[in-house]
Amino acid sequence: MLGGIAAALFLGWGVGALALDAYGQRAAPSTGRWDAIVVAGCRVMPDGRPSPALARRVARAVELWKAGRAPLLVMTGGMGEHPPTEAEAAAQRAHALGVPWSALVRESQSTTTAENARFAAAVTDARRVLVVSDTYHVLRCEWLFGRHFAEARGVGSTPEPWPRVRFALREVGAVLVEAARAATRP
Repeated sequence: MLGGIAAALFLGWGVGALALDAYGQRAAPSTGRWDAIVVAGCRVMPDGRPSPALARRVARAVELWKAGRAPLLVMTGGMGEHPPTEAEAAAQRAHALGVPWSALVRESQSTTTAENARFAAAVTDARRVLVVSDTYHVLRCEWLFGRHFAEARGVGSTPEPWPRVRFALREVGAVLVEAARAATRP
């Protein structure tokens, strides 16, 4: 009996991870102009370059910016294990991809997704934002950014298979914790 319950929980957790990833793979809005495109922070490598995940997120955001979806890119993320801040590493990468410094805003204090959202709202007047993150992270980004912006729509950047599976499974727990927090808020 206990083995059956464990198997059911494991299966449910896996289905949740697949559902989160599938949700984040839906297409970016095809029409409409947004006030800003926000890149959710992610770690910086020991040599100061963006991690593969952060570089992928930035590339997707730059693609949306070049398509005229928003006039600003807001890079989020504070100091992790290695300098520079996640926001600065992301901004440097976006600039290398052709975005002028005048279109880049940096939020360099946050250390969590919730702080990414709160602090990004504090550094810009944007009301409607597209938030770029890994596919499995899109739902939680929409929830958290939706608390600070009038409208927040997530756009997924698809990671490589192994990190995608590993972090999608981890994200299920993060979503459950966030849902529990939301349920206890007045």
